[in-house]
Amino acid sequence: MRGIRNRRSAGIAALVLLGLPVFASTQQDGEETVYNVGNGVTTPRLTHQVDPDHPARGFRISGTVLIGLVITSKGDPKDVHVVRSLEKDVDQAAVDAVKQWRFDPAKKDGRPVAVRMSVEIRFHDM
Repeated sequence: MRGIRNRRSAGIAALVLLGLPVFASTQQDGEETVYNVGNGVTTPRLTHQVDPDHPARGFRISGTVLIGLVITSKGDPKDVHVVRSLEKDVDQAAVDAVKQWRFDPAKKDGRPVAVRMSVEIRFHDM
């Protein structure tokens, strides 16, 4: 994964996929049921990562942006949005990057399913 190997040059430390325990039950998202990880639902695996462009190159900014999203049963990110903000331009760079990510989808009973997740992206001083 490019982002982890090049984190110093990109100014991005790491990402963490987190299940959002906000909803205790499944939610309908359009035509696809959206699950929470756990109780027989596996965590999706990141297969393609695009690093956010650090919009504040040359400026000192560091912190974490928390991104919420649904990972579809096809492994595509959907409904990507900021849950915890750092700075407007940095937030947008994180959202734009996550929209380009791809995953091996979560599974329930051996079948691909959509899951609600959050992604933590850490930015370091440039």
